[in-house]
Amino acid sequence: MLEMRPDCERKDGAFICSFECTFCSACADRLEERCPNCGGDLLERPMRTGAALKRSPASTERRFKR
Repeated sequence: MLEMRPDCERKDGAFICSFECTFCSACADRLEERCPNCGGDLLERPMRTGAALKRSPASTERRFKR
């Protein structure tokens, strides 16, 4: 299951690769929708709602790549 990280590794946002590296739309555009960490596609992060969100809330922990 996706961890649903809250923000871009560089600033706010919600585009992810298959390893859950997370970037905002501006960064995704600059990176040509390609993850700089693994080379995978950056896609818009899906949203969780309703009962699924209650059972599995999105993460509030930010992660940064060095």
